[in-house]
Amino acid sequence: MNRFITAVEAFSIFLSALLFYALPLLAEEKNVGVLYWSQNIAGQVAMSRGLEDEAERINKRAAASGGHTVKLHTRVAGDGSDGIEKQVRQMKELIEAKMDIIIVQPTDNAALAVPLVQANAAGIPVVAYDQYISGGVLAAFRTSDNYQAGYLDGEYITSKFSLGETISVVLVEYPHVSSTVERVNGFLDALSECGRAYKICASYQAVEPVRGRKAAADILRDFPKRGDINVVFTVNDGGGLEVVDALSAAGRNEILIATIDGDPKSVENIKNGKLTVIDSAQFCGPLGAEAMKAAFAILNGEKPPYHALVPTFPVTAETVGLYPGWLGPIPDKLEKKWKSLSPQWRGELKIIKK
Repeated sequence: MNRFITAVEAFSIFLSALLFYALPLLAEEKNVGVLYWSQNIAGQVAMSRGLEDEAERINKRAAASGGHTVKLHTRVAGDGSDGIEKQVRQMKELIEAKMDIIIVQPTDNAALAVPLVQANAAGIPVVAYDQYISGGVLAAFRTSDNYQAGYLDGEYITSKFSLGETISVVLVEYPHVSSTVERVNGFLDALSECGRAYKICASYQAVEPVRGRKAAADILRDFPKRGDINVVFTVNDGGGLEVVDALSAAGRNEILIATIDGDPKSVENIKNGKLTVIDSAQFCGPLGAEAMKAAFAILNGEKPPYHALVPTFPVTAETVGLYPGWLGPIPDKLEKKWKSLSPQWRGELKIIKK
């Protein structure tokens, strides 16, 4: 039976049509400045891939729903002091270009403080990932659970030594960024909390291959005899893989290597019993994706958690078959096969500050 539509029904149809045609017009392309640290450190390349893959997913969803799209304006700083100075210039360029938001993987915690303050003054939100910026105000911060990574390394190393033994340790560290400092802190805390005496015999600096080769040469020069040291802890695979190769070539197979990152070469070293006994691996792809997710939420007027940590996974001879690689997916949980104060590992994003 035919009937006339009511005024309410007519208004509802009109409103639906208006929204259908207007939403795509309201959507716009958001300009996202992205500052990468290095393309020479494989884990950082995987982080950039995760970020860019997430941007592609955002744009595909927008094509279907009529939401905002994003356009990435990327820059790569490079390694060393030149990279630090270059990234400062790059960030200032993106501020002058009036980006809608900036995502940055800092090359140095302190160096970007001034451009961050400038971004704050310009009203451009900044999301940092992997490293923190010491100064200014970040809109969000995403990183791996770097303290957890060091702690996992330390507790696993203690399982290789008897109570009463003093573990002679060499550190290959990098005190210029927060992530690597937290890794060292976690490692040393685990040695102490697991009740093992240790002594730090020497410390060298490296996070990329060139410095890694130098650190390896210095270790062999300073500790030429078997038994001089028990353990070398390297804060990442970028420099650490060079240390493993040099010590192995020199026949120093009595040394145990604990490292962080999850580089496929390091995972193969564990499988083949080549010095490395644990690599607390990052989920680099998911980390980059989390930074992009936080930035997009901010662009949409939402308030994502301010500080969140992506878990790290203990790759050992016992668990190597369970690690899916840098791009994930992150496993739900793991029962550790070694003595630990927390026997179960869980693959959860840890919210530190909302």
